[in-house]
Amino acid sequence: MRRRLTQLFWLTVVWVLLWGTLSPATIVGGVIVAGIVTWLFPLPPMRDHVPLRPLRLLALAGYMAVDMFRSAAGVAWEAVWHGPRARAGIVAVPLLSGSARAVALIAGAVTLSPGSYVLQIDRGRGTFWVYALGMRGEGDVERVRRAMLLMQRKVIAAVGTAGELADCDRGIAAAGTEKTP
Repeated sequence: MRRRLTQLFWLTVVWVLLWGTLSPATIVGGVIVAGIVTWLFPLPPMRDHVPLRPLRLLALAGYMAVDMFRSAAGVAWEAVWHGPRARAGIVAVPLLSGSARAVALIAGAVTLSPGSYVLQIDRGRGTFWVYALGMRGEGDVERVRRAMLLMQRKVIAAVGTAGELADCDRGIAAAGTEKTP
């Protein structure tokens, strides 16, 4: 029941934010819509506990902010310097976690970075493919792969279990890239 009330609350908040007005009619409408949505589309119960690591979440947010600015500058450089001749590529990257929660957060984090996004995730093969702008040479493939491995490690460190983090470190070692804290 507590979980359902939390869903109702947050869906109502989203409804009010979408309408942009804080009026009784908007709030009541939000509660009604949230009730219908949670009744028609119930979320499955989470089987595993999501660890809360505020410092690592803060470190992830800081890393992503810096990455977004750096990536935006790279996209601007490609657009101004190369224009329509800008080159991009698709890079296969080992997937370091089997957790649906971690995979979804990793894909979201990659997609937030300008100039890159996840094209496909193959959990069976343990690989995901990333489209990346600015691919000019052989070294760029390895640069993108290292950046994606680092992003995965930071996400898993923030929201993964100790076992997932240990698996991640083993995967990075197997990929031939040293881990970073």
